[in-house]
Amino acid sequence: MIFDIDYHSGVPIYRQIIDQVREQIMAGMLKEGDQLTPLRELSAKLAINPMTVSRAYSAMEAEGLLERRRGVGLFVKIDPQQKEKAKEALVEALVSKAVVTATQFGLSKEKMHEILDESYLKYHSEGKGESGD
Repeated sequence: MIFDIDYHSGVPIYRQIIDQVREQIMAGMLKEGDQLTPLRELSAKLAINPMTVSRAYSAMEAEGLLERRRGVGLFVKIDPQQKEKAKEALVEALVSKAVVTATQFGLSKEKMHEILDESYLKYHSEGKGESGD
């Protein structure tokens, strides 16, 4: 697992771990049955409190993204419905950040819609992908 923790972002470290594990699952970097880095090893590698990693792992386990196997560790558990929810959560977080930035810059809702539509069309040529309607 690869992590890029920003210690000064204002986003709690446990939240960054959760988001990055989700992203790695959605991107296929972590697959069903892959074992996560043990808690103590990850906390040492990231130079953070083990309770921070424990909090992130516990939250992902409660979400159903991870499965605990007693005495062995935590493993990726991909439920198709959960995967869709996780994808939506990732996109929602990115859109929320974009909306906050647009609001700070004084852009209107209509301009944001226009930007989103243009971006979507840029990556979805005629007849490919989903319409999003």
